[in-house]
Amino acid sequence: MNKYDLSVTEFLRQSHSGNIDYNDFIINYLEALKEFDKKLRLMQCINEKTIRPSSDLYGLPVTVKDNICTAGMQSSAGSKILQGYVPPFDATSVARIKDAGGFIAGKSNQDEFGFGTFSTNSAYGIPKNPHDPERSCGGSSGGAAGVIAAVPFPQIALCESTGGSISSPAAFCNVTGLTPTYGLVSRYGLIDYANSLDKIGLIAKRVEDIVLGLSIIAGHDKRDSTSLNVQQKQYKINSSLRGVRIAVPKEYFENLDESVEKSVWAAIKLLESNGASYQEVSLPTTKYALASYYIIATSEASTNLAKMCGMRYGLHKPLEGNFNQYFSAVRTEGFGEEAKRRIILGTFARMSGYREQYYMKAMRVRTLITQDFKKIFAKHDVIAAPTMPTPAPRFAEIEKMSALQNYQMDVLTVPPNHSGIPHISVPCGDFIGLHLLGDHLQEEKILGVAAAYEGLRK
Repeated sequence: MNKYDLSVTEFLRQSHSGNIDYNDFIINYLEALKEFDKKLRLMQCINEKTIRPSSDLYGLPVTVKDNICTAGMQSSAGSKILQGYVPPFDATSVARIKDAGGFIAGKSNQDEFGFGTFSTNSAYGIPKNPHDPERSCGGSSGGAAGVIAAVPFPQIALCESTGGSISSPAAFCNVTGLTPTYGLVSRYGLIDYANSLDKIGLIAKRVEDIVLGLSIIAGHDKRDSTSLNVQQKQYKINSSLRGVRIAVPKEYFENLDESVEKSVWAAIKLLESNGASYQEVSLPTTKYALASYYIIATSEASTNLAKMCGMRYGLHKPLEGNFNQYFSAVRTEGFGEEAKRRIILGTFARMSGYREQYYMKAMRVRTLITQDFKKIFAKHDVIAAPTMPTPAPRFAEIEKMSALQNYQMDVLTVPPNHSGIPHISVPCGDFIGLHLLGDHLQEEKILGVAAAYEGLRK
């Protein structure tokens, strides 16, 4: 039995009491991490430059998604075009974890620039689900969720979501993932996919671990123009369900796998039987969310990736031909198939003559979706829904999917990401997640309901 298979809270308690030999702990953790990485390809790189544990986190291991800059460690966003890029600085979220005494254990594997739902688009191998290696970890933070699920040590994963990249892998790997309100956690140091959608969040085994991590990384950062004017604080959990009003949108239960529908409804009924109430509601603009999201996301991605030209950082080639020839050669070799597809889609959507027809119309739809959410939250505390429409698919099933079918898998995670509202996925079945959505800056409400459900399900 692994003596270090502890909750984060217990690890910190024992560390504070002097009951943990940190050198022994970290050696065993890194050995386990490397062993699982060999089998499952969960990491882009592993850090063996251990630290002297200090207050607060006492050297708690934290893995960082590959698109969040970490000083002295390759940060390539899962792409060959950024191979060899080692940032000279830390992202704000990473710096805050280090300042609190956390140990950055390495960079977790991901879909290239976050482009994917199954983590099958990485230039550094495909992460496999620890519970069943024939299944996907989910994406794009697949490596992050896989490490949390696989390695039986106290740890937290720092990751990022654009359209579902935290919730999807959390559901598929049977762990917990929080995507905070847009702007609550600084995006400084994030290698962007889509600026108006990207959010840095957390994956962990337990809700209480998420609460600890959020208390460290959330809060205003003057270096990020999208950072909300919200001060750092200690987030608290109120796991009482008495008086909690849950909304259940009927549109979120259409075209679901039978096992998902059964598991999520069982979770909602369990919450109801322990003090909460629920009401079925409608979110009519949900059906437009996917189309609106992919127009906006690919347009912003196309703009962001224009700087990946092989001149400043990452992949280089011999300087031959004119700039356009060199630029094209680097991008042809450096970008994967999905990245090229999204660049082309986004470039088309924002072209002169099409911008109003596609991009601006998509932005107006996004506003309508947010307004629909606001109407629900005026009468309810939390929205409960499935995280993903199916359990974690097998790789053999993914290979048969078209690009459009891949995109359609995001149908349930895109609307809350599109509106920038906080959401958390907690396990409610094998490879199945219960998705709890809250109004802007209402993280404590969804964390409380998630903690309550977690306790009831044990």
